[in-house]
Amino acid sequence: MFHKMESITNVMEYEILAKEKLPKMIYDYYASGAEDQWTLQENRNAFSRILFRPRILIDVTNIDTTTSVLGFKVSMPIMVAPTAMQKMAHPEGEYATARATSAAGTIMTLSSWATSSVEEIASTGPGIRFFQLYVLKDRNIVRQLVKRAEKASFKAIALTVDTPRLGRREADIKNRFVLPPHLTLKNFEGLDLGKIDKTDDSGLASYVAGQVDRSLSWKDVKWLQTITHLPILLKGVLTAEDARLAVEAGAAGIIVSNHGARQLDYAPATIMALEEVVKAVQGRIPVFLDGGIRRGTDVFKALALGASGVFIGRPVVFSLAVDGEAGVRKVLQMLHDEFELTMALSGCRSIKEITRSHITTPWDTPRITPRL
Repeated sequence: MFHKMESITNVMEYEILAKEKLPKMIYDYYASGAEDQWTLQENRNAFSRILFRPRILIDVTNIDTTTSVLGFKVSMPIMVAPTAMQKMAHPEGEYATARATSAAGTIMTLSSWATSSVEEIASTGPGIRFFQLYVLKDRNIVRQLVKRAEKASFKAIALTVDTPRLGRREADIKNRFVLPPHLTLKNFEGLDLGKIDKTDDSGLASYVAGQVDRSLSWKDVKWLQTITHLPILLKGVLTAEDARLAVEAGAAGIIVSNHGARQLDYAPATIMALEEVVKAVQGRIPVFLDGGIRRGTDVFKALALGASGVFIGRPVVFSLAVDGEAGVRKVLQMLHDEFELTMALSGCRSIKEITRSHITTPWDTPRITPRL
């Protein structure tokens, strides 16, 4: 039989196949954004307004895509973002993602709301892994979670800072989204917080309203540093003001993110907010980006604007849905290969050779062409 997987040539194709394969409630949960979904479209569209200034006649025989993230060497500046409840996509869920990410030589971020626990993910074998954290009203649970992540050899905490309340995702409201009954949020299983019940609203929105702490503030970022020695990345920063406060608060890094356009609609595309954040931190801490990465060219553009690396979310769950571990491996491989090709065609042989002058943006001041 003709195997669809063989003919997949880009990341976007997995979303089309995942839509055919997944139940509507589950596909909609992964695919949708907040309200009008303007930011969801803009996360992609904004990349298309950034163009290349490729440099020619450079020996690109050897291209090195390796880089380091918080001191850990990775094969490429492309990492896996935290996405919730991956066993809804595929029975192996986060296990498959962990194995694929490790095989690709890069970093996986495990969601607080994973359907596999930190201990289970550690058991899949070696790999550099970060843990995404939601601060719950019950700080003892937060303390326990962080300690468990440390014990399971997770190397950093990605603290989500853009979700004091869940964004309004209308598909989830219409579908009355609920975690399928055979699954649990494994990190909370023993704490009576493992289930998401059906409500008249989005079940997840009700769960978040009940558990997540709306009072989360900068003092809690300080508190987190007293309970763990792991570096803390702040995920969900979009402004220069907050970037400066993040540095002052002792963050080890920033992830410029609008939560995959699932929180505040009409927030800017992350690639549009990136440079403002990069300029504000003045090189004191690394800045990463997630949101809308679907091509190697997107990765290059983010790095040219000052990002130290990018994270991918939806491409992981859609490829996982279609082809399990092999699907996630293929997405990471395709992005690596496209990125490497973009580097070669732009005249960059290593990550450090990618500069701001390799791209042009709508907000650039017109260049004065030097007279010959």
